[in-house]
Amino acid sequence: MAQQYPAITDKHREFITAQHMFFVATAAPDGRVNVSPKGLDALRVLSPNRVAWLSVTGSGNETAAHLLESKRMTLLFCAFTGQPMILRLYGEATAVYPRDPAWDALFAHFRPIPGTRQIFDVHVDLVQTSCGFAVPLYDYVGQRDLLVQWAENRGEEEVEAYRRENNQVSLDNRPTGLYE
Repeated sequence: MAQQYPAITDKHREFITAQHMFFVATAAPDGRVNVSPKGLDALRVLSPNRVAWLSVTGSGNETAAHLLESKRMTLLFCAFTGQPMILRLYGEATAVYPRDPAWDALFAHFRPIPGTRQIFDVHVDLVQTSCGFAVPLYDYVGQRDLLVQWAENRGEEEVEAYRRENNQVSLDNRPTGLYE
């Protein structure tokens, strides 16, 4: 059953780094809740109470918009192979952009991915595990490289133009802070 911890343990870190995918949930005080799947080896556990994940250009930028109004973020990891488990990280996050002083130090933790637009820096204040008995089993085939190919084929100028057209406001017409 569910157990709670004040920080990420070594066992939690091993579980997190073994997952090929995680989910991010955020919400502004009102409007839509956003849940997004993430892959591409884009998350790093930086300390027992801090993780960061690299965000690449996509169809929207809901997470960034929500964080401007409410710093709350939940990350969910679940085992699709092996022993069942669900692990949630609860905390507060900030978006870090290439223009920010913290960018270089955070970005150094990642393998560069074409189309990168920001890093989300998460202070974790609660870790919760639960059984995961109802999570189905899946075989991992590999990461999709379509988003990377999309960014490489367009080049930085076209990706930048896409961001300006599609990533500046949320579904609820909230600013994302991508360009300030």
